[in-house]
Amino acid sequence: MPDSTRFMVGLAALALLLGPASVTGALVPGSSGHGPYARVFYPNNLPPPPDRVGFPQTWTHAYGNPRHDSAYPVPAAAPAWLKNGVTWRYPEARAWPLSRHEPYGAKVYGERLALATMTQFYGNALGVSAVDGIIYAESDDQFAYALNARTGRLIWRTSPVGNTFMGNPLVSGHIVYLTVGNVGFNFSNVQRYSQKTAARGAGVSYNGVYALDKTTGKLLWHFGTMGATMPTPAIAANRLFIETGSGDIYAINAKTGRQIWIRRAGGIANMSDPAVYHGHVYVALSVIPYLYCLSAQNGHIVWKATIRHATKPGLGDVSPAVAHGVVVMDAVGVVPSHGGRTTLTTIVRAYNAEDGRVLWSHTMGPGPKPPAFKGGVPMIHKNTVYIGTPVNNIYEAYNLHTGRLLWTWHIPKAGAAGAGRAPATYYDHKLFISTGPRLFVLNARTGRVIGQKYLGGRFGIVNPVIVGGTIYLDNSWDWVMALPVAAVVGHKPAHRQVSP
Repeated sequence: MPDSTRFMVGLAALALLLGPASVTGALVPGSSGHGPYARVFYPNNLPPPPDRVGFPQTWTHAYGNPRHDSAYPVPAAAPAWLKNGVTWRYPEARAWPLSRHEPYGAKVYGERLALATMTQFYGNALGVSAVDGIIYAESDDQFAYALNARTGRLIWRTSPVGNTFMGNPLVSGHIVYLTVGNVGFNFSNVQRYSQKTAARGAGVSYNGVYALDKTTGKLLWHFGTMGATMPTPAIAANRLFIETGSGDIYAINAKTGRQIWIRRAGGIANMSDPAVYHGHVYVALSVIPYLYCLSAQNGHIVWKATIRHATKPGLGDVSPAVAHGVVVMDAVGVVPSHGGRTTLTTIVRAYNAEDGRVLWSHTMGPGPKPPAFKGGVPMIHKNTVYIGTPVNNIYEAYNLHTGRLLWTWHIPKAGAAGAGRAPATYYDHKLFISTGPRLFVLNARTGRVIGQKYLGGRFGIVNPVIVGGTIYLDNSWDWVMALPVAAVVGHKPAHRQVSP
């Protein structure tokens, strides 16, 4: 064997022993600054300091925090535009007209499957992040965006890798974190799926975390992983916690991207985002379906639990919500039925966050199998948990500590792919829910609809982000939008707004 070959083999072996490592942006393809995927930056569109007042200064979890409640009231001294709200729409790279009711590809796939395909490969799967007067969005169009929250003008756009961005950008310090990964399996991993050893995203494209300068979008470093990093990570104590399509859970240094620990749990990470609470990391995986509680310090498994009768992807689709010492999780399970048609139900379960004891369980009722993402992401506000499900298209409210059902709301015109996947947002005693092409406002105590607005497109696992008087959203049609809270609360839609 030639010396040069021995040297390269030695380097490869060393890389396997050391595991993933962070690399600088100069080593990433497309970083030359030329071509259609090159980063663009418009400094004149940055918000002035007065327009940053009242916004969160960090975004540490998917949906903003471990509770998944993305509402941020502003002080009375805030600028008028921030209190009253603004209106704008921004078309991303593959924007599909909002006037088009049917998804792209409906004639080929049928509406039901085409809706899910647009969410997974075309537009925005999760909602936006709002930090210091800037709206950040990840899109399956292979770009990430930073927009001025007041004007909707583009600050920067970048595509550091040719893969889908399916998460919610995290922001801490001067860094914005993106994760990449798609739903695909190559043939070798399809063969390994039945043995529960498949790695989603391995060999399909490049996976991992991309750390950018939050002001300019310039790539700072990249932490590569074998499996897809579809879920949004979580940040706590200068550590970034990641789960992957190969069943590996990492803690890395949030400033440098250097690995701190790895836990090889097995299974596959789908779209379940981790939550950090009181020194523990809560992670849910599919195929080997468990909810894990890990030590944030060293990755040691403190406890793990499953939900009996849950389907293989069940737990791995849903992000656990944590507050007041309680972890809330749900999964879809198969209901015995006759006639050969698959019938599911959504099983909601609350655990003691410290020891994993089951506090209560509830089933949300039967329905047909929905495409793609099958669960509903819970949201906790004070002592109530709110959760939806696309199985039978409902939202329900429960007492967080006892599981007592408080109310049930049936989503109107749920659509071919089902509705009710995203967490609600609690603001001023109201619930804001984006599902299908509509934004609904409910009385949080009774579940009664008090407002709605037809916006077009489709909201996948997208929650409304409310800062002051403005609601910020993105959708599967590849649009980012802002509208005043007052435009929805008490709004009685005309006939054209509630159809189709």
